[in-house]
Amino acid sequence: MRIIHLNDIENTNRSVDTGDWVSRRLVTAREDVSYSLHDTTMRAGSSTLMHYPHHLESVYCIEGEGEVQALDDKTSHKVEPGVAYVLDKHDQIRLTATTDMRLISAIAPALIGDEELDENGGFPLSEHARPALRRKNVFVVNLNEFNLGRLQSIRNADNYNFLKLLDGSDVLEQEHYDIDHILSKSREELEQYPGAVDGLIHYIDFPVSTTVPILCREFGLPSASLEAVLKCEHKFWSRFEQRRCIPEHIPKFAAFDPFDDDALKNLGLNFPFWVKPIKSFSSYLGFRIDNRDDWDHAIAEIRAHIGRFSGPFDNLLERVSMPDEVANIGGGDCIAESIIGGRMCTQEGFVHKGRLKVYGTVDSLREANGSSFASYQYPSRLPARIRKRMTEIIETYMRHIGYDNAPFNVEFFWDANTDKVWLLEVNPRISESHADLFRKVDGASHHEIAVDLSMGERPRLPYRDGEFPYAGKFFIRAYQDAIVKRVPGPEELADLARKIPDTIVSIGPKPGQRLSQLMDQDSYSYTLAIMWIGGTSPANLQKRYEQAVDLLKFELDGV
Repeated sequence: MRIIHLNDIENTNRSVDTGDWVSRRLVTAREDVSYSLHDTTMRAGSSTLMHYPHHLESVYCIEGEGEVQALDDKTSHKVEPGVAYVLDKHDQIRLTATTDMRLISAIAPALIGDEELDENGGFPLSEHARPALRRKNVFVVNLNEFNLGRLQSIRNADNYNFLKLLDGSDVLEQEHYDIDHILSKSREELEQYPGAVDGLIHYIDFPVSTTVPILCREFGLPSASLEAVLKCEHKFWSRFEQRRCIPEHIPKFAAFDPFDDDALKNLGLNFPFWVKPIKSFSSYLGFRIDNRDDWDHAIAEIRAHIGRFSGPFDNLLERVSMPDEVANIGGGDCIAESIIGGRMCTQEGFVHKGRLKVYGTVDSLREANGSSFASYQYPSRLPARIRKRMTEIIETYMRHIGYDNAPFNVEFFWDANTDKVWLLEVNPRISESHADLFRKVDGASHHEIAVDLSMGERPRLPYRDGEFPYAGKFFIRAYQDAIVKRVPGPEELADLARKIPDTIVSIGPKPGQRLSQLMDQDSYSYTLAIMWIGGTSPANLQKRYEQAVDLLKFELDGV
């Protein structure tokens, strides 16, 4: 037992006086408990904003009078002796004291003792604090070992239970995506969970990115609306909306039916241009068209495989109202776009209650073929003025479509010769590819962004607190079809781990597999392996990548 007297903490750093209020922290994290106990006087006439991103608080009034206003629903409640209120859902409130008002409160996790409210009305989370009494249950679609590791790197990971929703067999590499089955199975798993469903996050493209908003609406969880998400995912609808607000930053484009034999004649675009389905991912079924032969090859491939997306995507489009100019263009259609290019990058950011923030820019470096990615490297080496322009462009677009309370990543080109910035694509999610880059450089994966948003909180990602100044995701590719005879074994992977610490390797194919049988590849290469590497500089990253390639032996038989 410990005895603490109010007189013992007066004039110490456990008595915090801000002018509007004075708080005496009787019990803190230094007592090695999971809560802190406060004796606080709110001074007459003060009005204080409070919005705790990491804490819960119970407050009991023993002297004086005032009012607490819930800013989310605009309700107000009188505070007087005998009245208690509980901030159990990270509520945003304003506490106003009519007279001097004395309050006794308990906060979990515990404060150290000298914290003050920040500009948003919250307290920082102390690394010494025990987790809150009840961990929040955050469901993660197809939670796997890689992403669990990234989630466990976030600063307040101990405050959450990360729970798997659905399997990879439901949402990855399927010949057909059954939207109704995905939704019904998700509902069943969420409804049968014995605890509270506090949050739902994802990092996967279609069909996950477009079904999560539906589930969040049904379960009362923060999320962007389905309509706003589809204005990102539907490539023609997205371009249509971009033309209305940022026309100078997008290429010429046109929709077409890949089963229309006269589509090329009616397209209205000259060679060269790109074609891709209205909905796809990872450059799947995307082709550069330089001549009629390229067109014929692309159309044959698209006709053979576009059915994977057409029906499922149309299922989702039926759930929203679409403009007349877009309504007849569905999942079985394609888009053609004039060629844009330059230095490519991706901006990662979020919108929370209408406020947009970009927290990192990742450079995307391409192979010699100009189509396949060689690596993603962070932080970006693009000029700061260009990155600022990109952020202004995406802020204009997200405000235009009403995108809110969700993360995003947006791909851009910067043509250094003309100083032109082109918007390539908007993705309504964090990029799984970039997760370990942020962990290595900033000290926490940007999964933390998704988790905070799922709680309705404004995220605060650390900055440059990681082990490495630079990090990259690198690809080992093959450019001809082949049968895989051998992939790197455990000894090679262990040797690489010793020689290049904190390198993560994901091997794609299995021995005996034909590369052309791999799913969701780009149209010009096959991915043999992916590596996440940290380094001291871009040159050091490239050197470590080349060292890794020498250590990882693949054997392929030509077909």
